Amino acid sequence: MSLTLTELWVVLGCGAVTLLSRVLPFALLKKFKLPAGVIDFLTFVPIAIMTALCCQNLFVAHPGHWATLNLANCYAAIPATLAGILTKSLLAVVVVGIMAMAVLRYFQIG
Repeated sequence: MSLTLTELWVVLGCGAVTLLSRVLPFALLKKFKLPAGVIDFLTFVPIAIMTALCCQNLFVAHPGHWATLNLANCYAAIPATLAGILTKSLLAVVVVGIMAMAVLRYFQIG
């Protein structure tokens, strides 16, 4: 596989932009203090991201029609949610969710 000079510069440029966009905010926030209102607002970001990810996987979009439920994912989400409530551990949620999906696929449920 050959790599042209242009492709190399694109890959290096994308890497630099990605690195700077992830490191620069942390470097700047060490020197500045955010207002309390901004801090309170940012506490909701992880919840919003997890909700978006879950809804994306629980529903199947049909352009021009209502979305339908992905039953296998909904069935697997039930024990994963219970594991999260009981353990408060992200690792437990992931492991239980993967195990539940494996069982559902093995028995072809959903």
